[in-house]
Amino acid sequence: MDRRRYLVAAGTAAAVSLGGCLGLTRDENTDFDVGMRPTSFDPQTITVAPGEEVVWENTGTRDHTVTAYEESLPDGAAFFASGGYESEAAAREAWTNSTGGGLSNGDQFTHTFEIPGEYDYFCIPHESGGMVGRVIVEESTPTATPNE
Repeated sequence: MDRRRYLVAAGTAAAVSLGGCLGLTRDENTDFDVGMRPTSFDPQTITVAPGEEVVWENTGTRDHTVTAYEESLPDGAAFFASGGYESEAAAREAWTNSTGGGLSNGDQFTHTFEIPGEYDYFCIPHESGGMVGRVIVEESTPTATPNE
């Protein structure tokens, strides 16, 4: 094997083996619903039924927040933010003053969604880079099964 092919093969093997360590992959063995990459949520949109809990986990190396866009919440829906803040303004102020609500690598945040609708949220320090997500809460419609 020539040197160039060896380096390509070795580099590919290293990248594949480190992918999980860098927060680049998600599989069915995770104990969270939404991962946080350097500047994105993965997946960006998730659909759940009313009463379901969503778990976010910081799978990267940068600190992140999960903060609802307060004005876009469905009527009657509870505000949510990592750090337990009561409003978007309080969450933004806490981050600005002391990185309040920040989630480090491996930290999780959970929220249970009770009211159907669309919930837009963002990461305070990475909002300008487009780190936004959406939770869609909708009643599931049972699918008919064919008679056998």
